[in-house]
Amino acid sequence: MITDVAGWLGSAAIDPAVHTLRPDYRALLITAEGLRPGPSDELGERLLADAESAARERFGDGPVEEHPHLAAWREAFRGFGAKPQRTRPGAEALLRRVGAGLPRVDRLTDLYNAVSVAHALPLGGEDLDHYRGPARLVRATGDETFETTAGGEAAVEHPASGEVVWRDDAGVTCRRWNWRQCTRTRLTHTTTRAFFVLDALGPLDDIALKAAGDQLSEALAESSPGVRIASRLVAGG
Repeated sequence: MITDVAGWLGSAAIDPAVHTLRPDYRALLITAEGLRPGPSDELGERLLADAESAARERFGDGPVEEHPHLAAWREAFRGFGAKPQRTRPGAEALLRRVGAGLPRVDRLTDLYNAVSVAHALPLGGEDLDHYRGPARLVRATGDETFETTAGGEAAVEHPASGEVVWRDDAGVTCRRWNWRQCTRTRLTHTTTRAFFVLDALGPLDDIALKAAGDQLSEALAESSPGVRIASRLVAGG
């Protein structure tokens, strides 16, 4: 179990190989302790509804993938061999669901999904207590394990060689940069300590990235009074 959260956050790293692929990449990392998990609630519903309304006004019936930040993410996916029309960057996948209504998942996931859609940036949340060692963004060798489900059953996959993945000492925590999270570290109704990753490329500057992080932190504070939040901006190089 991670006892020194500040030290753990400081140990997170982006491998130079990822920086070579996308020198413009930055990650805003946020930890939150003292969370109150549970099923979807009124706060999450309000934030998701606001995000849906803003997205409909911004995009209308137009293609969301033409948004400059989402287009940059498609380019980044192609850079390591992924096909973004089949495995979409996280924010694009969510925005494509706005027309039919965003999913209502649980108290914590609803908050970060709303921020992701509102700011058109990939954003993931994970259970900090299930991490083993530091978080780092690397290009996979192909030997790493990724715990997932297939046909409703637990399964283990391996990323493609060169794929950009988040990982810890136990294996891959998120495949294809921000496409799919593993089952081991996913948020649940018992999560009280979480780790959030906000992904930015060139079209989204640091001011806009900070604004997204601030909105998430404010939502977590409203949802879980007394929550303890820490953050760190990490860039490659």
